[in-house]
Amino acid sequence: MSCADASRHPLRVGLTGGIGSGKSTLGAMLRDRGAALVDADACARAVTAAGGAAIPAIRAAFGDGFIDAAGALDRTRMRERVFSDAGAKLRLEGIVHPLVTASIAQATQDAATAGHHLIVLDIPLLVESAARWASTLDAVIVVDCTPATQIARVQARSGLAAEAVQAIIAAQATRAERCAAADIVVFNEGISLLELHTNAERIAARFGL
Repeated sequence: MSCADASRHPLRVGLTGGIGSGKSTLGAMLRDRGAALVDADACARAVTAAGGAAIPAIRAAFGDGFIDAAGALDRTRMRERVFSDAGAKLRLEGIVHPLVTASIAQATQDAATAGHHLIVLDIPLLVESAARWASTLDAVIVVDCTPATQIARVQARSGLAAEAVQAIIAAQATRAERCAAADIVVFNEGISLLELHTNAERIAARFGL
């Protein structure tokens, strides 16, 4: 992309990484440097929260047992279901993905309208759904670390059993697949928050912030 191209519209950069990689931390650092941050997980939580746009269709497809007492998606029960039932996973994705995509598009447009030069789209499953994003992103950042570190970080923050974290990792793209899709790889292993912040500063500078 030429400088002239960049001046006409914001740069849209995908940010991804496996569970526990630290991508959300890097995303927050880029936001602090002036980027607009669009969080796909937050969009997904919004459409599956009580009163969210996906709730009626989820109830119709899966039954009341997958809606909690507050009227939101029972994420724990649904996670168990989709890990053991590929058909259920496809049905859920068919309901949620179009709504999340529309929410991300609106948030991206809002950021562009607000005058942001760099829009970072934090998309956990970006590589797994690459076809949906290929034409909309100017670059991809991958935050990488070892599976052992992923497991330790997720256990520390959520208390999930190691086997449960391993199942999540197994359902995601491999490290090699993510790194192959990246324009920038940040190896977030054995470094301090200060060193990660230095990486964020370098990335921000690369994209003109």
